[in-house]
Amino acid sequence: MELTEKTCTPCKGGTPPLTAEEAAGLAGAIPGWSIVENATRLAREFKFRNFAQALAFVNALGAIAESEGHHPDLCFGWGYARVTLYTHKIAGLHENDFIMAAKFSQAFQSMAPVQ
Repeated sequence: MELTEKTCTPCKGGTPPLTAEEAAGLAGAIPGWSIVENATRLAREFKFRNFAQALAFVNALGAIAESEGHHPDLCFGWGYARVTLYTHKIAGLHENDFIMAAKFSQAFQSMAPVQ
């Protein structure tokens, strides 16, 4: 099943984060994303033509995050949005982070901004 077809599942404390090898195995499904900070985070910067597009994208991500119950760290400004994903309860990566990355990439492609 494609990551974009999955939904996030509640993560309980005590669940181990993905290992670097497990994260690398899932990374092939989310081109453009980087595994960073000792394989505990996913990160990507998206480019836009202007501030309004970046804001619209961030608002779209907020709606996705609310519907999935899994929230990213966002930083945006004129022409860009930086997204960092990780599962706070386990201080590392979970499959949910890859699901969100795939959905965020899909939202970006549907906006047809500068790539």
